[in-house]
Amino acid sequence: MTEASPDDREVVETAVEAAEEVVLSRYSRSELRDIDIGVSFEDGRLSVDIYVDAPGDPDQVANDAALAARGAVDDLLDV
Repeated sequence: MTEASPDDREVVETAVEAAEEVVLSRYSRSELRDIDIGVSFEDGRLSVDIYVDAPGDPDQVANDAALAARGAVDDLLDV
């Protein structure tokens, strides 16, 4: 028996959850001035855009979160 492939919504939710987990592991909610996680999955193509406004190095945290999102989707799709 083969497992059904995840639908687009499941892929997007997986990516968002992974990205949020990284951001929230680095910052408390009170430190976050703004966070925007945009994810789309169309025609087998994943797009991840993350903006973090917080102290320290938010660009690095956003990059790490995007990598985590892509990795989680790769794991989900067994790539």
